Amino acid sequence: MKTFLLMVVTIGSLMVAGQAAADQALAQKSGCLACHGVDKKVLGPAFKDIAAKYKGDKSAEGKLVTKVKKGGSGVWGPIPMPANSPQVKDGDIKSIVKWIMSL
Repeated sequence: MKTFLLMVVTIGSLMVAGQAAADQALAQKSGCLACHGVDKKVLGPAFKDIAAKYKGDKSAEGKLVTKVKKGGSGVWGPIPMPANSPQVKDGDIKSIVKWIMSL
């Protein structure tokens, strides 16, 4: 029984890690990592800093999806973030934002 539970936990962990890697690859493919690092500021804030800023904010995911789609400026400094719609699909933006918030 312990072996079975360990196997289930391991498989679940691998699935979560695999999805996180897929979402990071999606962020790379979509051009996000040209301006953002996962754990360091590039032109825009680090994804981990974004996740920390919005942790506990139940409306954060929706706000961030809109921000990624439409672009914006002023929240993290004077450099504006360009709009990412229509070149990045809405579903991809949602997946990337969920991944960022999981960091």
